[in-house]
This record gives sequence, C-alpha cells and structure tokens, in this order.
Amino acid sequence: MIKKAIFPVAGLGTRFLPASKSIPKEMVTVVDRPVIDYVVNEAVQAGIEQIIFITHSSKDSIENYFDHNFELETMLENKNKLDLLEEVKKVILANVSIVSVRQSRPLGLGHAVLCAKHIIGNEPFAVLLPDVLVKENSTENDLARMIQRFNSSKTAQIMVEAVPDHLVDQYGVVDVETVPNEGKSVVMRGIVEKPAVDKAPSNLSVVGRYVLPAKIMQLLEQTPKGAGNEIQLTDAIAALQKLENVEAYRMKGQTFDCGSKSGYLKAVLHYGIEHPILGDEFKRMIRELSL
Repeated sequence: MIKKAIFPVAGLGTRFLPASKSIPKEMVTVVDRPVIDYVVNEAVQAGIEQIIFITHSSKDSIENYFDHNFELETMLENKNKLDLLEEVKKVILANVSIVSVRQSRPLGLGHAVLCAKHIIGNEPFAVLLPDVLVKENSTENDLARMIQRFNSSKTAQIMVEAVPDHLVDQYGVVDVETVPNEGKSVVMRGIVEKPAVDKAPSNLSVVGRYVLPAKIMQLLEQTPKGAGNEIQLTDAIAALQKLENVEAYRMKGQTFDCGSKSGYLKAVLHYGIEHPILGDEFKRMIRELSL
C-alpha cells in the first residue's frame, strides 16, 4: 500500500512574481484556502498517511499552516466564534504525519524527490506537484485510482490529461500506442517534451501526479543533469522504462495550473462558484461584471 507522498515545495515561484517574493506560491489562496491545502487533502483522501515536504528556508509558513496555532484557537474559543474555530481545527490532519526536508540547492524536480530517499526507504510513493490543482468530477479522486492501479499492476503511474491538439507544444506529452479512456491506464513508450504540433505522439500531457516504485530513487542517484542543468524526474522515468513498464493514467478530473497567473484566476472562478457559502454571491458578482 502507498502511504507516503512527496510534495516538492522548495521552488521560488518565479511565474507568480511579485506576490511570490514574500508569499510562498503554495500559500496563495484559492477562495479561502491556500493552494497547498487542496493538494494535501487530495493526497489524504487517496489514503496517504505521511506528507513529505521538500522545502526551502523561506517556506516555514507552509509547515505552520498545518500546525496548531494555540493563541488563535484560544481567542476564537473565548470570543465564542466556534464556527471559525472549527474551520481552523479542520486544517490539522488527524492520523497524518508531516515531515519536512530542506532542499539545499535548486537542482530540479528529480533532485527534490531524491531528497526524500531516506524517508521513503523501500516503499513505493506518490509525488504531487503543489501548484497543480486537480478538481474531481466524482467521489473517488484520480490519485486514489492511480494508487489502486499501481497496487494491482505494480507498474508506475503517470497522470495525464487530454489537451487541445494545437496546445501540445506547451507540455510534456506521452507517447502511447492507444489513447486510454478516462480513469484507465495504458503502457507508455516515452515522454516528449514540448513536441511540435505536427510531431506530437498524442494529445496527452503530463499533469504533475506520479505513483512510483522505490527503485526510482536509485535511478535518480545515477541520473545526470539534464534540461536546465537540473536533475529531471522524467529522465529517471525514462531509465525506469528500460527496466519495466510505466503506465500513463488518463485522469477524470480537471486541472488548474496555479503556478501561472492565468491558471490561478481560472481556479478561483471554478472553485469560487462552487463554494458552499460564497458560491451564490460570487455568481451574482460575475453576472454583474458581464452586464
């Protein structure tokens, strides 16, 4: 069973400047919760019991967010603001441990994952990129389905989604023999980074969710620096493919790239109109703006 998940949160969020100059991009709020809250809860709902943050000295607020703030909680209780107190306490994850590991140098996603090697040990694990939100269209989330598939097949899973053909040159695209149905996996032949539109092997782009065997850590240790002079997780996955199958899992939900400003605004719109308290008011605001 997969119980550990790595969250690489050490990046400086240059796509979100100037806000990310002083606020971790993962702490920017979508409606009333930071982005990292949504992603962590996605993992917990999939059965993850240990959250591993690969972090940076400027990201203490992420760890603080998931810890108790006794002064705040006491103040809310004394002022009888029990609804707010309940909301604050819900952030604390029951039966879930949180571990933080510093990434000493910005050497890429592969290096960030490798920083957790001593915690992962010989167990398979998940990786979730924290600036990508996955909004579910059903009660069971896509990460849970990926984990189920890994448990049954013992095959690494890479989450992908279909994108418009004319946009494939903006993404890493998987090479597959057949395009799977949503919620299904298929063996992939490789990943092509930002292929030309007329040369793309499919229209399935890599999302930012991975379920991987422990042996990927050994491969990462042997992976030389690649694109951007960084250790790339995709290079280690390519090495894994030489040893065994790797599958592309086609997601059912919808993604929002909250690392980009336009993707963030799109997420605010979608999550805002569905908010249980603010949704109706937010829809009225949108209608007023559209007049």
